[in-house]
Amino acid sequence: MAEPRTNNITTMLENLLRILKEEHVFNRSEDQRVIQFLHPKELQAKISFSLDKEPVKEEQLETLIRQVIRYSVKTNSLNFHNQLYGGIDEYGLMGSWLTESLNTTQATYEIAPVFTMIEHEVIKKSLELVGYPSMPHADGIMCPGGSMANMYGLIMARYKMFPEIKKLGASWLDKPLTCLTSQDSHYSILKAAHWLGIGTDNVYKVKTDKYGCMQADNLKEVIMQIKNKGHVPFFVNATAGTTVLGAIDPLQEIAEICRRENIWLHVDACLGGTLLFSEKYRSRLRGIELSNSVAWNCHKMLGAPLQCSLFLVKGEKALYKANCSNADYLFQQDKFYDVSWDTGDKSVQCGRKVDAMKFWLMWKARGTIGLGSLVDNAMRCVEYFLKRIRETPGFRLVQSDYQLCTICFWYIPPKMRDQPETLNWWKQLYNITIEIKKYLTLRGSVMINYTPLLHKECGNFLRMVVTCQPPPTESSMDYVIKEIEKVALELDKSLS
Repeated sequence: MAEPRTNNITTMLENLLRILKEEHVFNRSEDQRVIQFLHPKELQAKISFSLDKEPVKEEQLETLIRQVIRYSVKTNSLNFHNQLYGGIDEYGLMGSWLTESLNTTQATYEIAPVFTMIEHEVIKKSLELVGYPSMPHADGIMCPGGSMANMYGLIMARYKMFPEIKKLGASWLDKPLTCLTSQDSHYSILKAAHWLGIGTDNVYKVKTDKYGCMQADNLKEVIMQIKNKGHVPFFVNATAGTTVLGAIDPLQEIAEICRRENIWLHVDACLGGTLLFSEKYRSRLRGIELSNSVAWNCHKMLGAPLQCSLFLVKGEKALYKANCSNADYLFQQDKFYDVSWDTGDKSVQCGRKVDAMKFWLMWKARGTIGLGSLVDNAMRCVEYFLKRIRETPGFRLVQSDYQLCTICFWYIPPKMRDQPETLNWWKQLYNITIEIKKYLTLRGSVMINYTPLLHKECGNFLRMVVTCQPPPTESSMDYVIKEIEKVALELDKSLS
């Protein structure tokens, strides 16, 4: 039987840092490949994934670590634009390594005294950014992703309208609960409705305009339709930064409708919340302060390490009242310290990562001004990319303007530009879009996503995402355009 390893942990970590450096994990030059793509069977043949009885040798372990790095996506690359997140802030990475090293949970002050204080400060300052009342008249919590943050919103809204449901359950209600969200909103609202027993059929989709923003007039109409059916609309989800078009719903108009109808307004600002740091762009979120709750992912545009999400809510002890279970084996009230600092009972989770440390260290190191500068730089590059798309032959925008950090467009190869834009022409363009994405990925030069918007009868187009980390440049924007033109030229030749 093999003896257990007794390696010095600091030596192992020093070796890992050496490997990360040698494998250029944090290389942000434009010529650094984003990915060395292998198909699943090829990857299985390249890396030994099996878990066996006997341990591998040290040199084999190092080889495996290098292979993991080599064949993984380099999200820290300037040319990674595939998702709504990108590279990581270096101070956030320091915070992440620190929290993993100390390996504790956020449940009580006793086991996380410093991290409890850190989360408290992050929530307090985030409430100020959003324009919510200060503690204790508003509260918040770090949670694992925007989907969970949106689910918190539904839980809080339901408890606010029917506090008895916590004890009696959904079957106690004599009328079905319904929630409303836009056609372009995130799918997590549907999933939350399923998980909470509301039912996906009771999620009503509100129409959006040509820019993907919720139509306030249609919201009023749908609320009336729900009431006429004898159902109870209790929750409206507005989006500040939709997944595809980056649209920001008219928050002030929606807030006024919700106020009149006595409906909880939640804002999914998972993507767009980062604009709050910018003096120049924060006005695009005007009206967010009128909402009842907000979800915000700092790991998206801002570049905090995954995962780093906030849920903020108005109301004194609102989270505690809705979620507490008073587990006396963990949340004893006769402890030797001030138990008001224990946060576990206001959470859906027990074991909860100390995600606030990453965000706090970023904020501490850069200040509000520095974080705002990162946002301004990213938005300047978005506007530059939009300008270049408008003036470069062959590129066509899906819509004329954009509010956030995503730009959606097609590239039309030269041989297609003078052809009639028939149904077959568009089908061909949609297929070419897939091919452009494929060839860029296989080359490893750029990762950029494609998507359709089927509810708008719009087929595949490319979606460019620009984030704060690594800080983009005009040159990195130009590089993406040049690479698209290169692979499209190859495709264009194959059409002849």
